[in-house]
Amino acid sequence: MSSRWRRLLRTLLPLMLLTVGSAYALASWNWCGRWGERAPVVLGQASAEGPLRAGAAKVPLAPPYPVVVAGYGPPRPEANQADPVPQARAVVLAVGNVKVGLVSLELLLAPDALVAAVRERTAGLGLQHVVVMATHAHSSFGGYDPRLASQLMGTGRFRKAALEAAVAGASEALRQSVERLADVTLEVGAAGEPGLVRSRSAGETPDGALTRALLRGAEGPVAELLVFAAHPAVVPRKRDVVDSDWPGRLSQLREAQGGVTLVLQGAGGNVSVAFNEGEGVEKAQGYAQAVSGLAERAVPMAAGGARLAFARVEVALPRPDASRLVPSYSRAAGDNFLCASTSRTAEVGALTLGPLELLLLPGEPTVGAGAVLVQRAGATGVLGLADGYLGYVETPERVEAREGEARRQYFGPTLLERLATGADEAARAAGFTR
Repeated sequence: MSSRWRRLLRTLLPLMLLTVGSAYALASWNWCGRWGERAPVVLGQASAEGPLRAGAAKVPLAPPYPVVVAGYGPPRPEANQADPVPQARAVVLAVGNVKVGLVSLELLLAPDALVAAVRERTAGLGLQHVVVMATHAHSSFGGYDPRLASQLMGTGRFRKAALEAAVAGASEALRQSVERLADVTLEVGAAGEPGLVRSRSAGETPDGALTRALLRGAEGPVAELLVFAAHPAVVPRKRDVVDSDWPGRLSQLREAQGGVTLVLQGAGGNVSVAFNEGEGVEKAQGYAQAVSGLAERAVPMAAGGARLAFARVEVALPRPDASRLVPSYSRAAGDNFLCASTSRTAEVGALTLGPLELLLLPGEPTVGAGAVLVQRAGATGVLGLADGYLGYVETPERVEAREGEARRQYFGPTLLERLATGADEAARAAGFTR
């Protein structure tokens, strides 16, 4: 090395060290501040008993191609087409003057920005409540979540046009459902097949339970709700085609019999698909057929008189905790990054439909966390990925032990208790029979 370069290096090295040190100090500053704790606040509630009406619709989503394929960390492929085309599926339930809209999007998640936009767009439809859910397809399109953490870890660079595509599809599906309201009967059934699922981490073993709610009109099925938990991550990661994975294929199979089928994720935070037939898209199709067979075993029985109720509760979230996600020397910077991408509150909901008393969680509760929530609130089940997304929800014991899905959870061990307290309040407001 020449003397000139040595002099230049001696000059630049202190400046580089100073720059790096300053950046580290700035990133490590406590930008999060203090996060307060307060009692849950009921945002809305309604209840009615009597004849049940329902309307359903599905609308293709039209992402702004080329679009990033979401579901995994970078690098992510871009897609110019979809197979099958992702859908927005909606069901509107009505008893008396109470109307509740459920819309399921074949997307990875439903962030706060998407939920708020759908509710604003459908404010004139006369719905007392709108629940926005995602099937959690890891191969659908991304770009609709403005939060930095989501852009980096799952959905890709934010594009307003991608958000608008999701909002437009969901809103149109709800609008059409309202127009199609008609008298229906409610039939509910259940079945289970443990061999279809496995736990991908330590924790309670999933039981492969499926709940089927059939809304039958005078001319046949209007809609079907299938509650089942397993990660839709069967389609290959690097496939440059937007794909709705096994939930989309399952809905298509079921809809051949009439009506619209919504596939709703339960407590599936640590639940993976257990299926070894075929590969890639063939495997996704095969798994959809297997779950459809399970749905056939869940023979629906008349549920008697219909009761429809809901409650929305806002809970204060604990301060984000990146201690399990990043090395110890970057803990403060990790906390700051999560704080910049996280709301200080979350919405927990409760929905009663006949004998079904379901909790609505804005994240991915594990089997263990779901069991805690069900027991605390006296619910019949949990729907994950509903009305927002705050990541994984693991039991506090596993968070403290850094086991299970704790390495993916954005908050510390108090998260489940905060959500359970809100679920308790929502269950009371919705009149769960407990």
